Formats: sequence, structure tokens, C-alpha cells
Amino acid sequence: MSRSKEFEVNVVLDKAMILFWEQGYEKTSMSDLVKHMGIHRRSLYDTFGDKHSLFLQAMDRYINKSNVMLTGEVKQSKTAKEALQKIFRFMVLEEEDSVSGCLLVNSVTELSARDSDVDTRTIKSFELTELMFEQVILWGQRDGEFSLDYDAKEMAENLHTLSVGIRVMARSSMDKEKLFRIVDISMGQLIV
Repeated sequence: MSRSKEFEVNVVLDKAMILFWEQGYEKTSMSDLVKHMGIHRRSLYDTFGDKHSLFLQAMDRYINKSNVMLTGEVKQSKTAKEALQKIFRFMVLEEEDSVSGCLLVNSVTELSARDSDVDTRTIKSFELTELMFEQVILWGQRDGEFSLDYDAKEMAENLHTLSVGIRVMARSSMDKEKLFRIVDISMGQLIV
């Protein structure tokens, strides 16, 4: 007869996500995970598999949570310009609040070149973010806020690349006002 789990899967998965986020994949050991998650090693393996499988599940959890937060920022906006401002503000301030930066960006730089599973997840997540930017740009173009001089998809690719760079730069001690100026200049290309 099997025992019932004595922990909430998403709670301990969040703990693993945070540890990977703080330390990175390579630096995080199974012993670190067991201690930080507060579960037995056997329970970790039975529930999540090996370290790599757990990491991928933690990435998926992070991606889903980030997408929910960003989508919420867009839905709460009255204008497309406000939506873009909220998205970038979230990205800059998320990095400021977290010494660990963005788990996705960290994972790309640490692992994507040699881990196809991580690469596939990051590419998919990047595509979703670009789609979100594209939808906001189309909204702004439809409402006359944004210029029609640029193709929405191409401008979304541009803004996404900016967002990745902003998240990397926000990890440093760089003045956040400088990052907001950079965002404003890029957004200025869109505004009618």
C-alpha cells in the first residue's frame, strides 16, 4: 500500500524553482534541493525524477507564473502604451527585487547551448512573449496610438530583444532610470 504525499507538490516545486533561480542549475546539488525543499530524497525522485527533470519542471512553473503576471499587466491596462510601460516596468523592477534576475534568461545563458530541453523551453517562452508584444502593438496600431510604419511582428521581435537585454542589465547596479530611458526611446519609435 503506497503512502500519501506529505507535501503539496507545487509548494515544494516553488522552493526548487527559487533555489535554481538563486544558484543556477550547475551549482545546485541534490543535497541542496532536498534540504531547501524540505522533503526526503526518495520523495524528490519519486515525484519529480532526477535533478534535470526537476529543473525542467521548475522552469515550466516559472514560465507559467511569469506569463500569468505579464498577461495580467496587459489586461489591466487601458491603452496599449500603458500595457507596454507596465510590461517593461515589471521586467526592470522584477530584476531589482530579485538579486537572482530572471530564471529564464539565467537558464538561457547557462544551459541553452548544451541542453536542448532548456533551449526548446526558452525558445517557446520567447515566442509567447513576442506574441504578447505583437498583440499589444496591433492593439496600439488599431487604436491610433502606434505608428503603422513598422510591422507589428518585427517590432515585437525588437521589443522582446530589448526586454531580454533590460532583464540582464537590471541585474547589475545600473541606475534603473537609465533602463527606463532606454525603454522610452525604443517605445518612442512606435508612438504616433
